[in-house]
Amino acid sequence: MKQSRTMSFVEAVTNVIVGYGVAVATQILIFPMFGLHATLAQNLKIGAVFTVVSIARSYALRRLFEAARSRQRSLAMRQ
Repeated sequence: MKQSRTMSFVEAVTNVIVGYGVAVATQILIFPMFGLHATLAQNLKIGAVFTVVSIARSYALRRLFEAARSRQRSLAMRQ
């Protein structure tokens, strides 16, 4: 069964929210092990930066793979 656009959007948003929460929780637990002490506000901001970078990375990779898939399909159609 094909996933609807709405459910794809819901999945993507949920993934970003969960990823943000995991990133902030990980920072709060791990940073002190390395002698880094950040306030909650700083951890939230750092988590936001990493979330934006993650979204950009994910989008770029998705477009790269889609371009490769399209190229393969074009080559297959020519044969």
